Amino acid sequence: QVQLVESGGGSVQAGGSLRLSCVASVYTYQTPIMGWFRQAPGKERGGVAGIIVNNGLRYYADSAKGRFTISQDIAKATLYLEMNSLKPDDTAIYYCAASRGVRWSDWLSGTNNYWGRGTQVTVSS
Repeated sequence: QVQLVESGGGSVQAGGSLRLSCVASVYTYQTPIMGWFRQAPGKERGGVAGIIVNNGLRYYADSAKGRFTISQDIAKATLYLEMNSLKPDDTAIYYCAASRGVRWSDWLSGTNNYWGRGTQVTVSS
């Protein structure tokens, strides 16, 4: 079983920045893809940014490109999401997600991921 614990959420004004962290109990071949999902009120949960642990290849949703940066510190078993130029539309619960599968489609489908409990991000205008 993989445990994921997020931190770093909070309330900021539009244009501000936040850095989310996710500490994983396992950060190895058992979790080949790590990343972040988010869910806003009344909307489905969707992938925001992901990283393939072994080679650092990254995925970004269109809404995150140019503003968010995903990174990892394997030695610390920690995943990060640096969020800049935040907008009210970024308001959501952000979840750390680790895929059991090795394909982006595995991770993006969300059906076979390990999940953290989430951290709230609120962006005010």
